[in-house]
Amino acid sequence: MSDHVTSKSGGARPVSIAMVARRAGVSIATVSRVMNGVENKATSETAARVHAAVAALGYRPQSVGRALRQRESRIVGVLAANLGNPAMAAAAASIELALRDAGFVMALCDTHEDPAIQDEYLAEMEAQLARGIVLLVAVPSPRLDQLRAAGRPLVFVNRRDPGDETSPFVGIDDHAAGFAVAQHWLAQDKSGPFGLLHASLSFSAGQRRAAGFIAGLVAGGVAEAEILRGTGSGKSHLAIGHAGMGALLAGPGVPRRILCLSDLIAYGAYRRLSEAGLRVPDDVALFGFDDNPLNAWIAPWLSAVKIPYDDFGPVVVATLAALLDEAQAKACFMPHELVIRGG
Repeated sequence: MSDHVTSKSGGARPVSIAMVARRAGVSIATVSRVMNGVENKATSETAARVHAAVAALGYRPQSVGRALRQRESRIVGVLAANLGNPAMAAAAASIELALRDAGFVMALCDTHEDPAIQDEYLAEMEAQLARGIVLLVAVPSPRLDQLRAAGRPLVFVNRRDPGDETSPFVGIDDHAAGFAVAQHWLAQDKSGPFGLLHASLSFSAGQRRAAGFIAGLVAGGVAEAEILRGTGSGKSHLAIGHAGMGALLAGPGVPRRILCLSDLIAYGAYRRLSEAGLRVPDDVALFGFDDNPLNAWIAPWLSAVKIPYDDFGPVVVATLAALLDEAQAKACFMPHELVIRGG
């Protein structure tokens, strides 16, 4: 089977994706999707026609890197875990502005923190020849492993690469932030009990925030066994905060000060405390993570670790640009700040 066809001048020229598209009677984008495994966007009959055209013409896809250089794609995929979270939306908005200033176009997708959905969007970004991909809170998935192994430009934001923590990362030092909350509270009053409300601790951000908080308390003389912990099931941080706070209320003692590993967890905890007739921060003080833009308006009772999402965009784009220039890009730690409101 030949990899070339004869031109009008009698010479041979490589088979292109456009030739495959014409033979199959579909668009170039459809051929690209089928070749990249995104066949759920095409009927089985269409996919079969594309594969038949590929076989008949002997088409060999050029490498993604070569295709990018030739077509100068301006698309950058931004895959966010939950755009319903105001913190995620703020980060995505900052990244979009910086990408636009740099001449790129953002394709924004919500993965819902689901590996299958994340893989579908990763495949779609490949089919669209995205210049690079930014993962705003990634989860482990097979296609992510493939893209990492292939050396594709990937930037991880707010949560480290679940398959390789040395991958380019933009975020805060979560351990240091958790430690700082503990030190802040201990400087006020060392009496407990202290509490910790969290979602899954399977990923870097949650692990480091919890470990830093516990280390800070222990360094101040609090026994780790005395730190009360609560969580809940599912992915909704609001529901996790509500359920986890309920579990703490049902326990042997109600913590006077509780670190919640996200603002949304703190919102859920606040709701449960209110249902129990307890006041925040007078009876129980809560500390969140993110300090999302809504806090100043609706949560004057909530202190929080402020993550500067509005400043993420230029740093994310600079990290991506380094990867596109085949330069080395490592972790870039953004400054965090303790915003004290409720106590």
